[in-house]
Amino acid sequence: MPLSTQSQGDDEQYVLVASLDNARNLSNILKAITFKDHAIFSATPNGLKVTVEDSKCLQANAFIQAEIFQEFTIRDDSVGFQVNLTVLLDCLNIFGGSIVPGVSTALRMCYKGYGYPLTLFLEEGGVVTVCKINTQEPEEPVDFEFCSTNVTNKVILLSESLKEAFSELDMTSEVLQITMSPSQPYFRLSTFGNSGNAHYDYPKDSDMMELFRCTKTQTNRYKMSLLKPSTKALALSCKVSVRTDSRGFLSLQYLVRNDDGQICFVEYFCCPDEEVEEQ
Repeated sequence: MPLSTQSQGDDEQYVLVASLDNARNLSNILKAITFKDHAIFSATPNGLKVTVEDSKCLQANAFIQAEIFQEFTIRDDSVGFQVNLTVLLDCLNIFGGSIVPGVSTALRMCYKGYGYPLTLFLEEGGVVTVCKINTQEPEEPVDFEFCSTNVTNKVILLSESLKEAFSELDMTSEVLQITMSPSQPYFRLSTFGNSGNAHYDYPKDSDMMELFRCTKTQTNRYKMSLLKPSTKALALSCKVSVRTDSRGFLSLQYLVRNDDGQICFVEYFCCPDEEVEEQ
């Protein structure tokens, strides 16, 4: 395949080289976190982490393990840069991005280091296109200090059930209220929109619930405008883990299978809008 020999002699000058037989395995998961123009790329020998943030209230991270790539070479302990995510996605879909059986766009992504562009070699049907995207020094992502030791409540749901809930709840509501409790209603989503108040309850023994681990009753509200971007990840996922910590911060972890059946993760962190007194 042309890309397998493309620039092989130049590999020594790159601090990062990542190759995929199917560029959709990268573009699809990046679409799940595209709600701002710029993204921070952090590469380690374990793989690639891509972070997008909104005004220190919302953070999305996509994790693509090194094993997902056909080739993943990194010459430093860590490599970081910032790029325009919209431009990157446009480049990844330069051949149209359509799903044609037996046809895929191969990708070879190379980065020389600070001050250099991110270079993409894209090949489909024997045609190779080279894209160079300007990079910036990465900003330090916000640390939401969300650690597992402070998690008070956690549920794992099949994504289908959460999609169903979002389709039934009133999205004109400014907030989504989440109640998690060791007793009824166990796990409740509430909205307060133009058509009145709506609640969507999940019994803890529901077939849709894979895990239910709640230690205390918590009710928190989150701005719907902040949560809406996460529905892109929900649409791609098969399972979602919903966690809250003692401060009411929300973590939504989505398990996403790519075209080849491999598993990647997307995580959203969201700060609470306001604390709600227990009813």
